[in-house]
Amino acid sequence: MNIIWALLLLVLGSTTGNQTDDHNTINTLQSSIHSAITSSQQKDSETTMGNIPLDPSIKTDPQLDAPIVKGIYVTAHSAGGARMTELLDLLDSTELNAMVIDIKDDAGYITYKTDNPLLQMNGNLKSYIGDIQLLMERLQKHDVYPIARIVVFKDTFLAMKQPELSFVNKDGTLWKNGNGDGFVNPYSKEVWDYNIELAKEVAKLGFKEIQFDYVRFPEGFDKRADILKYIKSDSSRVDIVSDFVQYARQELAPLGIRVSVDIFGYAASVPAAEGIGQDMVKISENVDVIAPMVYPSHYSTGWYGATNPDKEPYNVIKGSMVDTHKKLDPLGDQKPIIRPWIQDFTASWLGSGHYTKYGKKEVEDQIRALKDMDVHEYLLWNANNRYSKGVIYK
Repeated sequence: MNIIWALLLLVLGSTTGNQTDDHNTINTLQSSIHSAITSSQQKDSETTMGNIPLDPSIKTDPQLDAPIVKGIYVTAHSAGGARMTELLDLLDSTELNAMVIDIKDDAGYITYKTDNPLLQMNGNLKSYIGDIQLLMERLQKHDVYPIARIVVFKDTFLAMKQPELSFVNKDGTLWKNGNGDGFVNPYSKEVWDYNIELAKEVAKLGFKEIQFDYVRFPEGFDKRADILKYIKSDSSRVDIVSDFVQYARQELAPLGIRVSVDIFGYAASVPAAEGIGQDMVKISENVDVIAPMVYPSHYSTGWYGATNPDKEPYNVIKGSMVDTHKKLDPLGDQKPIIRPWIQDFTASWLGSGHYTKYGKKEVEDQIRALKDMDVHEYLLWNANNRYSKGVIYK
């Protein structure tokens, strides 16, 4: 099974269903305050991380009046631009009722103007959303359930600005993956607090839920864990990732905000991914919503009996939900809402004969599979926010 997992990560690379934005080269000069923070980081991680005093057996939904969420992904460009009118029209005319909006994207850009000193210090502010208050008013007017997407540990900007919060090669250069993406260190309490500070701010702006993405170490990290230089504690990677989620829930609880986490879809079908620090059960114990990314195109030949999984959306989604229920049912009352990301894009990169053009039928097949497995919430992913016409979302 470990071999299967390794092959999957090799095949999928960083295709977790999330887009990679172009970004400018950033200076790596650091201020003295960051050096001071670094010198105390080891002690901080040992004394404040792990064994967080939050009883996972006490879980109450902070959004009891929330709808059965059926949503779409919305980039910050769309949220702050002309396309928002089209997307709101889509929700107004269908059973869709929610939007997952990029607040901190894959490159580490904070997508609206903020006066918060911590966010200004650690984040690269890009005001794609020109007026965040106006956006929130607009969402409320159209009765949209607003979810803020915050990409956590994939953060090229912060990694370049503060390499001490990231992973460094033996020669002192910043480590990046094969796509040129930087990651920050899940062992860093400073990284935790930065992302949670952002979550708190947007919660106060009116978002009902925070969806954390890239809550993990980089792919294949176990192969370089002993080579790279980075701050760490005695906690395992799995424990430190689940501790972050638990800490985030604890910090956001007073605001009445839901916490959700994106996770690889096949995490339900394999043992805990210790290399990247993701254990579906441990994470699910500490979130209100778990969002497995079950895009058929992201499975390889043989999954759920499919020769070409992208061409069998119903079977793949149904099989993934069978495994998800098996994985999470033992949690009983602690089982979170299962709200999968499903596919509304065409995976032409799979090559001729291995993919199909996605449209109304393929999207409806996935929704039907979810319903047949007693899963009634879902999110649609299309990186360009161009969703199929005429879909019946019931």
